[in-house]
Amino acid sequence: MYLEVRHLYTLRVIRDSGSLARAAERLHLTQSALSHQIKALEEQFNCTLFARKSRPLRFTPAGTRMLELAEQVVPAVQAMERELARLAGGETGRLHIAIECHSCFEWLMPTIDSYRDHWPEVEMDLSTGFSFDPLPALVRGDIDLVITSDPQEIAGIIYEPLFRYEALLTLAKDHPLASHAWIEPPHLATETLITYPVDRSRLDIFRHFLEPAGIEPAGRRTAELTLIILQLVASKRGVAALPNWVLTDYLEQDYVTARPLGKQGLWGTLYAALRTDDRNTPYVRDFIETATETSFRTLAGIQPA
Repeated sequence: MYLEVRHLYTLRVIRDSGSLARAAERLHLTQSALSHQIKALEEQFNCTLFARKSRPLRFTPAGTRMLELAEQVVPAVQAMERELARLAGGETGRLHIAIECHSCFEWLMPTIDSYRDHWPEVEMDLSTGFSFDPLPALVRGDIDLVITSDPQEIAGIIYEPLFRYEALLTLAKDHPLASHAWIEPPHLATETLITYPVDRSRLDIFRHFLEPAGIEPAGRRTAELTLIILQLVASKRGVAALPNWVLTDYLEQDYVTARPLGKQGLWGTLYAALRTDDRNTPYVRDFIETATETSFRTLAGIQPA
């Protein structure tokens, strides 16, 4: 057995995922198959790569050294793959993106910055899908990719999952609901729910949490910016369901607090929607791969889709 690029790529995914179980999901392997691959690698070089029982996984000096090599080799291999794709005729095109996710800019902009370096000849544009319906525009060819958490069955459109995330109910630090370990639908019957300006039929907290329980919040108000929503929550103007990765910094700063929605939590998936005919276009595939890799490198609390 030799040290291969796939081993280096696997180590990066394990590091970014924080556990073997989540890494196996991202790699589309069973956890047993991934463990066998790592064990064989360790036996080949007579070393241990990481401490299995630590959370997150803690790499040993040998594992850290391999990760350092991975950071040199894997990007170089990926760059060569892109170069070969460009030489094969896939270097130019158009990638107009629409976003249905109000809070996606934190990871999408670094993704786009990295992607522009990889594909300088691809014409890029970015728009928000808040003032128009982007999926019909995708079918018409007006745009080329939609970031959405609300997949709809439309002929000619496929959805590539990027990652799963948990929606948390965001509360003022001294809100009475903060005394609960998790939130049940009746708790919101007396609360003002602050949301993005999206039709309620497309909001998971209504579709998958409140409506199945027959509960209506006492009121609803909207705001376009995540920061405004958080300011309203902190000033006790209402409560809001926000993705866990959006809240990381604000929770660490003790600006607000948050609780799971239901004992099992309320989980959603973010997708890249694209036309079926474009699924194998090199620069489209690379954007999805870049977005996924950037997300797991920069966002806390997400899981493989």
